[in-house]
Parts: sequence; structure tokens; C-alpha cells
Amino acid sequence: MTMAKWSAFKNAKHGLPLTALAFALAAVPQAAHAQQGGGGQGSDVGGGRQRTAVIPYLEVGQVLFSDIKNGGDLLTYSLVAVGVDAAVQSSRAEAQVSLRYERRFSWNDQFGDEDVVSGIARANYQIIPNTLSIEAGALGLRSRIDGAGAAPSNLIGGSDNVTQVYSLYAGPTLATQVGTVDVNAAYRIGYTKVEADTVALPVGQRPVDIFGDSVNHAASLAIGQQPGGFLPVGWSVSGGYYREDTSQLDQRFEDKIVRADITVPVSPTLALVGGVGYEDIEISERNALRDAAGNPLVGNDGRLLTDKSSPRLLSYDQDGLIWDVGVLWRPSRRTSLEARVGKRYDSMTYYGSFTYTPSQRLAANLTVYDLVTGFGSRLNDSLAGLPTQFDATRNPLSGDLNSCVFGGGGGNCLNDSLQSVASSFFRTRGVTGQISLNSGSWTHGLGAGYSRRKFFAADTGALAGFDQTIDEIWFASYVGAKQLDARSSVTGTVYATYLENGPGQVLNGAGSDVLGLGTNAAYARNFTNRFSGSVALGLDYFDPKGFESSLVASALLALRYSFQ
Repeated sequence: MTMAKWSAFKNAKHGLPLTALAFALAAVPQAAHAQQGGGGQGSDVGGGRQRTAVIPYLEVGQVLFSDIKNGGDLLTYSLVAVGVDAAVQSSRAEAQVSLRYERRFSWNDQFGDEDVVSGIARANYQIIPNTLSIEAGALGLRSRIDGAGAAPSNLIGGSDNVTQVYSLYAGPTLATQVGTVDVNAAYRIGYTKVEADTVALPVGQRPVDIFGDSVNHAASLAIGQQPGGFLPVGWSVSGGYYREDTSQLDQRFEDKIVRADITVPVSPTLALVGGVGYEDIEISERNALRDAAGNPLVGNDGRLLTDKSSPRLLSYDQDGLIWDVGVLWRPSRRTSLEARVGKRYDSMTYYGSFTYTPSQRLAANLTVYDLVTGFGSRLNDSLAGLPTQFDATRNPLSGDLNSCVFGGGGGNCLNDSLQSVASSFFRTRGVTGQISLNSGSWTHGLGAGYSRRKFFAADTGALAGFDQTIDEIWFASYVGAKQLDARSSVTGTVYATYLENGPGQVLNGAGSDVLGLGTNAAYARNFTNRFSGSVALGLDYFDPKGFESSLVASALLALRYSFQ
């Protein structure tokens, strides 16, 4: 199955029509991914290469850190970590995983011992080559609980206001032909959980909208024909159903869509595209249990207690005609551009995508999106958008996954998906782009983007104060690595995030702008084929408006034994 066909399923959630790319471009194979990540695994499934690499490891280390801006003491903790990096590639299967569990032992009273789990996995198995496949993915990482929490890359030591997030999905996709008619179908089920087991709320504090867990479903079916079949133009008819159910207040998101699209060739590389359809979106919730004074009740974990007997309250109800027009440009197998403008969600909407893979050394992609969704669905979409062969780079001091993941066929940044762990559904609009480059002994990865969210809540419900609130995030991240010689290498990261929170999005009940800046560098040396050591230095600045800022300097000394 080509990536173009799989993108038909994903693009329905991101505002792009289900079938324009699939049926106009499905016959054009994608450029092979660069051989990077997972011990140099490529992603040319079906290309005859058979590769497997599984590297479990044990690591011990010592971390020192201090808030030098506020004259803080020098703090330290020891760590013991176990993990595995693995990649599998065959004629039918492609998978990669990077998983790490870390136990931290504090030497100070300022924070206690803690466990940290982080990992990412993507897999694809061709049940019937190029026809029927099954995809799956999983993600575990830490993120801020609310907008005033630590930046995702600034989690050294006993960070407050930080929680563990887990997300996974799986589902089959079908791409076949009936005569000259293309048939695409896909289904995906996903699950997302945010731990945040205890949240201390000040007296009189309005509850913060904290996500618990959710189950989401996504299904689509499309039939169509490329230009030159029955008609001189390409055509498709498609439909989709999407649903997410969250635990807090039994919130529910339902989206039903049907549409028809045409592709009008203008030249061998350029086509005009357009579509029209009908969409029905409904978001609802139940009320919270309330005390005698009418105040909503909150559980020990800081989340609202749901009144299971209450009727469903609408927070968003939109149905009607949708349409869009645009251009599709494919000058070569390595370059594609789609740009559209139309009407959806009862307003004008703009979206598109650009990919450029001129060689196995360079890959770039850009996405402009506009969609109504929830935290769980959005995180599943971002995970599904990652390549199955990737570079899972980590903060060398904290062991946490970096927010941008790169691969030879492009990459994806998770910043916009993790900017808020609110349970309320929202409309998100933004742009994100990634570039990965292998140049001699150097490897580079750059990701940046902007996202704006508007939240929905029922006017008479317990979360009414969050309705129409807005938060925005700007982010950028650079990761570079150089192989110095056969046994040693250096890596470095620079990141910046700026988050503007709407009222009620942080624990003090007000809005707060948060700036995060940081950099780190590490040197690694292989003493033997299995035994290695590393040293790292980092500097992270964190400034939540209205709160005390911090400038944390940190250092790491670690030893690793790989069982390979």
C-alpha cells in the first residue's frame, strides 16, 4: 500500500478530502525512506532487504542540577534505566520501537524517588502485499498537566505539574481495485490515558479541565477512479465516521461525513481539485454531581465527578454543506503539493500539505490543518503520522523523548498535540513542518510550528467557564548529531516553546503565558562493542508569566551496557 493511499484515511481527520491524493496519485510510488534510526534500518518494504536489530540495554548514571537564577542548592539523583531499541524490516513487515524505563533515586529532600516511562513504537504488516495491511502505534511520555506546567523538554529532576501520558492505536487498511475502480477502506481504534492521579487545588479554585482517558474510533470508505477511466476527470465518493468518548463528564465527539470529489488534470503534473459534501458534528457531555449549594464536586484526582443520570448537554452542534477547491501539483515522484480553501465548521477553512524528498539524505514536509477533534484523537493522529522508520532522539539528561520525531520520509512534531491535556474538545488550526538531513557524518533534524485551539463546553455544564477559551503555542526544535570517529559521537539539541493560555487553563484560574528555552549537548564513547559511556550538559530556562522563572543547569555522567 502506498503512503498516498494511507494518507486518504488520515487526511479526512485533518480537513483534507478523503480521496484526492489517493486516487490522483496512488499509482506513483513514494521515495524510499533514508536509512537512519534503529541502527541504520531503512524503510523500503518490499525492496528485498531483510533486517532485524534488537538492542536491549542497562544504564546507570548520576545527574546534578541547580536553579542558578534563584540561587538554588545543587541537587542530585542517581538513575537506573532499562530499555530496548529495535527495528524490523522484511518484505511484508516494518516496525521500530524505542522503549525506556527509568528509576530515579533522590539524594535530597526537595523531591522524592520517581519512575519515568517513555517510548514510541510504529509498525506496519502487509497481510496481502499492497492490498491489505494492519498498522499500529504506541506512545508513552511525560507532559505538563496544565499550561503553567514545565515545558515538555524541561523535565530534569522532580518537576511539578507533570504527568505521564500513554496513547496507542491499531487498525487495518484496504486498498484494492474492482475493475478500474479504486476501493479504499480503513478502520482504527485508539486509546489514550493521562495519569495525573493527584492535583492539589487551592481553596475556591475552579476545577481545571484535566483529561482522564478516552477511546476513539475512525472509519472511512472511498471509491473512485483516476482520470482517463470512465471519465476524463478523476472522481471519488467517500464517507467517514469518527467518534471519541472521554471519561470526564462522559464527553462525546461524533463526526459523520460524506462527500464527492473530482480531479481535473491541467497538465501531466498539475490538477485542479474540488469537492462538496455534507457533515454532521455533535459534541456533548453530562453534568457533574453537585453539592447542596450547586457547586460541582471534584474527586481526589482533581477531576469532576460525573452525574450519570443527567441528560446529555450539547457543547457543539454543526451540520450542513461543506465544500473546498484547490490545486494538486506533482512535478516528480519526490515532490508534491496540495492547497485548498473552502467552507467547513460554518466558516472559511484553509489547509494543505507539501512534501519534498529529493534523495535518501533529505526529507521535508509541511502541513496546514484545520479540524475539530479531542486530545486523544489528536494524539493518535500525530502518532499515526510518524514514519515506521524514525530517529527516536532523547534528552540526554532526562531520558525523555524529544518532541519532534524525524525519519527519512519526513517526520512529525507532537508539541501541538501535547500543548494541553484538557478533556474538552476543540477546534485546532495551525501549521507544522519538519526537515531531516544526513550530510556526511552529520545528521540534522529541524521542526517548528504554530497551533491555535478553541475549546467547547456546554453553557449549562460544569465546564461552562472553559467554553470558547483559546490557547496558542509556537514551537521550534533542532537536533544535530555528528559521528566523530568509529567509537565516539556528539549530539546537541536547541528548543523553544511559547504558550499563551486562556482563562481557566492553569491551576490559579487565570491565563498565563509560558516561555521555555533550552539547549543540551552530549558526548558518547564506545569502550567496547557493548560497553559505552556518556557525559552531557544542559541549560533550560522556564518563565511562566506571573510566577517565578527558573534557569536550570544540569549535568550527567552515565554508563551503558548493551545486550546485543
